Amino acid sequence: MTSVDRAEIRAQLERWRREGRFTPRCDSWLAGYDEDFSRLLGARGWIGLTWEQRYGGQGRGFADRFVLTEELLRAGAPVAGHWIADRQIGPAVARWGSEELKAHVLPRIAAGEARFCLGMSEPDAGSDLAAVRTRAERVSGGWTLSGQKVWSSHAHRATHAYVLARTGGSPTGPDRHEGLSEFVLDLDQPGVTVRPIPDLHGAGHFCEVFLDRAVVPDAWVLGTVGNGWAQVTDQLAFERGGPERVLSTYPLLRLMVDGAGGWRLGELVARLTALRALGRRVAARMDAGEAPVSAAATLKLLGNRFEVDVIEAARGVTRADMGAEDWSRFTAMRAQAQLSAPGFSLRGGTTEVLGVLVARAALEEAR
Repeated sequence: MTSVDRAEIRAQLERWRREGRFTPRCDSWLAGYDEDFSRLLGARGWIGLTWEQRYGGQGRGFADRFVLTEELLRAGAPVAGHWIADRQIGPAVARWGSEELKAHVLPRIAAGEARFCLGMSEPDAGSDLAAVRTRAERVSGGWTLSGQKVWSSHAHRATHAYVLARTGGSPTGPDRHEGLSEFVLDLDQPGVTVRPIPDLHGAGHFCEVFLDRAVVPDAWVLGTVGNGWAQVTDQLAFERGGPERVLSTYPLLRLMVDGAGGWRLGELVARLTALRALGRRVAARMDAGEAPVSAAATLKLLGNRFEVDVIEAARGVTRADMGAEDWSRFTAMRAQAQLSAPGFSLRGGTTEVLGVLVARAALEEAR
């Protein structure tokens, strides 16, 4: 059950589209970056839906957020500016953060003012986060972080970063899952260098981040020092279990359904229905206080395959299948989806890593 009004959300987004507040696009949660639009959503109360009202949130559940984010993605709205903060860092701060950190960060995220990037992957540690080498050294009143992060989307535009770093253990030893800790880092300080990485889109959103004794106060450590592996594993359920793993190409699919038709679309719509049902179950388990790691990994695995198949179906659509205006929008969206597709199976964990998580959970259940 949800308490948000899907029809009201859909109508508001359509008004904003007609007013020219945004132009629909594919992969809008990562490639559609518009800080003004994020602030517009913040003023409407549509960021931070799941955290407490005293921290700027709405005190609602993940099932409500699932409905809201489905509609934003369905509309192709530019939500990349606040997506990472709203999806996973805000909930992680709400769960693990100190009162000082919650009071400082959460209201700013909810207003669309604080923008986060992820500092997880490194040159030698992509989806294998246990291989992280960035070090955190104890200093008076806090920590300093030194190392290199990579594939940090929109880091050059972010105000803060989530950073996974080592306070102990070894990235290659038998204890490599131990000694990891989570930090919230203010990027506006000496010791932080951000360099964009061009991709198939051109300027793109990927960045690498270099840390040279960047400072984090004690109050900005997430949870327990050294417990980062367990915490980040839970957090990845937020990252992998959302509708963006299924609906990045929805604006393209919608144009095909409206204009092209064909038997393959029936198959795709049926698969989408099943994936949405799985997503709603993931959200319900989050509302129950669980971190459904395996179910979220399953959604991402199947969702990635589905989105690639949407693009494959789109490649078979011709100019004769729709009107001139729709064809222009269709070809633009098909190009956006095609350029984003190589990242589908990488971002949020590779297919191989997710397969291990799903298989491991199945084996445990069978015992």
